[in-house]
Amino acid sequence: MRTEEYTIKNKTGLHARPASMFVRCASKFNCNIRLRKDNNEIDAKSMISLLTLGAGMGSTITITTDGENENSAMDELLKLLDTFDD
Repeated sequence: MRTEEYTIKNKTGLHARPASMFVRCASKFNCNIRLRKDNNEIDAKSMISLLTLGAGMGSTITITTDGENENSAMDELLKLLDTFDD
């Protein structure tokens, strides 16, 4: 299991296009991927769950990957989040 914290820098947060790209990327990996913001934890492979998380600019999220490809999944998701920075 691998856990990392990330602060959202994108002015629109994880909404619409960035959320769609994040879910698409997460779904490529054969491992469990969870996102936590405050006391809410969701499956990162679910678009609806990700949108309800409310991860706007300045929010700190915790990403947890667990299982096969967990390190590759985390590395790619963090890299993707950095591409959303304005």
